Order: sequence, then C-alpha cells, then structure tokens
Amino acid sequence: MNTEQSVYIVDDDDAMRESMQLLLEMLGYRVQGFASAKAFLASCADDDCGCLVLDMRMPEMTGLELQQALRQRGYDLPIIFLSGFGDVPTTVRAVQLGAVDFLEKPVSKSKLTERIERAFEIDRRQRDDARALAAVRARCASLTPRERQVMRFATQGLSNKDIARELEISPRTVETHRAKMMEKMEADSIAMLCNMVALCPPGEADSLRSA
Repeated sequence: MNTEQSVYIVDDDDAMRESMQLLLEMLGYRVQGFASAKAFLASCADDDCGCLVLDMRMPEMTGLELQQALRQRGYDLPIIFLSGFGDVPTTVRAVQLGAVDFLEKPVSKSKLTERIERAFEIDRRQRDDARALAAVRARCASLTPRERQVMRFATQGLSNKDIARELEISPRTVETHRAKMMEKMEADSIAMLCNMVALCPPGEADSLRSA
C-alpha cells in the first residue's frame, strides 16, 4: 500500500505545470505531473496519498469533469483547484463536490505550499478515519447475532436488566454476551463503543443499532 504523500499536478499548460513541479520538488515534495485530466484518470490508484493540484480549464475534460469522475469512482484525494479566471459558480460547484481549496493563478509559493500542507493533513485524517472504520466493521462482523442485539441496546443506554427484559433472557446471560461483545469490539467502555459506532456512515450506524 502506498503511504508516501505526493502532489499530483494536472495542467495542460506545460510551462506552468513544469515550473510548479520543479518548485515543489526543490522544496522537498514528491511530485507527479500530468498534461491532461484523462492522463491522470488513467493512472491514478485508490491508494494514492497526498493531494491533487488541478487546473480548472483544460480541453477534452475540464478540472470539474475530472473531479466528478473521481468522485464517482470513490477516489477522495483532496483537490486544490487552480484557475486563471475567477468563476464563482464553478468555484461553488467544485467546493460542493469536495474541493478543499480554489486558488487563482498566479499563486505565490507560500500560499501554494500552505494549501498543500493543509490538504496533506486532510488526507492523513481521512485515511486515519478510513482505517478506524475498517477496524470497526471487522470487529462488528465477528459478533454473533445476540451480541449485536446486546450492543444495540447497550449503545442506547440500557442496563443489563433492561436488555434482559427486551430480549427475554436472564441478566446473567446478558452480562456474558455483553462481556464478549465488549472484548471483540476492543472497547473499554460504553462511551468508547458509542464512538466506534459513530464512525460509521449514518445509514450503516443505524443498521448496527437496529441489528
């Protein structure tokens, strides 16, 4: 799995792209440049790390069209848009689709690197969240149906006696299932368990609570 963050530059202006790539490489960044949106789309991978610096106006496929195509693929690398033309509706649309920034050319070195570092931090946070969610899903998959029921009621704040009444079993049996469930979920407290469930998307979290 790729874990080294890179700056991916997509710009059909060769001089702009190459000068930006040279500048960032001199500053110590790992950089890859692409002359078209289609070239990047053909080579990008789900495990790319870092951020995408994307020109808005390009022939064949615009930056916004590339952003939409990447979104459809579930590719969530943070995007910084660059454009030589101020276009408020396009900017709004790009941000609605998840762009983290929109800068007008020419952009200063300090502003560009500041936004790249911010995008790198967003990328790291997204990947940490994705790993945490994958771990929660794996732990949930290890639960028995009864343990999932106990987890549902426990995260709703019910006591063992209340859960026993709901499931029509003894409090001692609930206690046993609850202990096994907490061990499998690697949760030291109900608060921690609730935080794990909260990592899941709304629909998925609801399904865990209603299993």
